[in-house]
Amino acid sequence: MLAPKKAKFRKWQTGRRHRVRMSNPDTRGISVAFGSFGIKALTPARVTSNQIESARRALTRAGGKSAKIWVRIFPDRPFTQKAAEVGMGSGKGDVAGYVFEVRPGRILFEIDGTSEIIAREALRKAGTKLPLKVKVIARV
Repeated sequence: MLAPKKAKFRKWQTGRRHRVRMSNPDTRGISVAFGSFGIKALTPARVTSNQIESARRALTRAGGKSAKIWVRIFPDRPFTQKAAEVGMGSGKGDVAGYVFEVRPGRILFEIDGTSEIIAREALRKAGTKLPLKVKVIARV
């Protein structure tokens, strides 16, 4: 799965999932830059590296051999988890994986090199693997 090679800090503070602040639209990565079609996030969420990899695989399979795919997000935020049935206290849990905080408007995946019908269907299938609502968009 995706994970950073090196991190300045091993564990991050949790941060708050403030509904209003997280639902503000993103200002970076909001246009289709590389491919012809892409999927855009409509709701905020934290997308794990497993979910990104699952969506990438679905996109690769459905896109066909000639499709070129770009993954526009990278999970660099660690999340921790304590072991099962462990009491409260005695420190923070170990790093369990990495996530990317998605805000509305962010382009997650892009595809090029296939017909519009195949590209839209592949992106739709990839979007079902993600924990947020997405919309398939074309390059302007």
